[in-house]
Amino acid sequence: AKMAAGSGPGARELFAEGLLQFLRPAVRQLDRHVHSVRESQVELREHIDSLATELCRINEDQKVALDLDPYVKKLLNARRRVVLVNNILQNAQERLRRLNHSVAKETVRRRAMLEAGG
Repeated sequence: AKMAAGSGPGARELFAEGLLQFLRPAVRQLDRHVHSVRESQVELREHIDSLATELCRINEDQKVALDLDPYVKKLLNARRRVVLVNNILQNAQERLRRLNHSVAKETVRRRAMLEAGG
């Protein structure tokens, strides 16, 4: 009767197993998205570096005094922010990996408990 009512250790174990099964795909998908964003951030940083280098070269080659330094500084500031966001994403991805590992370990442990009990 307890099992039918949704209480007791068996029901809790089943609920926990279902919750873990529900979380695993979401964690994996989030990890993939974070990885994709990090790759985009690296690409953006490389483009910013290239553009800053090109602006410096243009500035040196100009016969007329053209002050591109403020634009170069803005690009370098944008690059700094991209690097900062990338570091934050890297930390988040590492936490996601640890969470995914914990979910996998807990799933294995609960399966073993269910199989031993059943």
